[in-house]
Amino acid sequence: MEEQHNQIAIFKGKSIRRTLYQKEWWFSILDVVRALTDSPSPKTYWAKMKDREPTLSQQFPFWEQLKLPADDGKMRETDCAYT
Repeated sequence: MEEQHNQIAIFKGKSIRRTLYQKEWWFSILDVVRALTDSPSPKTYWAKMKDREPTLSQQFPFWEQLKLPADDGKMRETDCAYT
């Protein structure tokens, strides 16, 4: 597996976790949802989006699960996408 480099990006004053993977920046989908929608529960928002659009439940070339630091400091698999 290719080495990952984790960093935080800031968008409209909100932190978005990101990682350098396969020579591209990949961003936490939950963090992007939080930043774009101001949703109090981005995990639920993303889950409902995947329920409404079944093709989102499948991994696409533009998103997959990568390990990013979680609130508890542990590295956890997180849905990520690149631009």
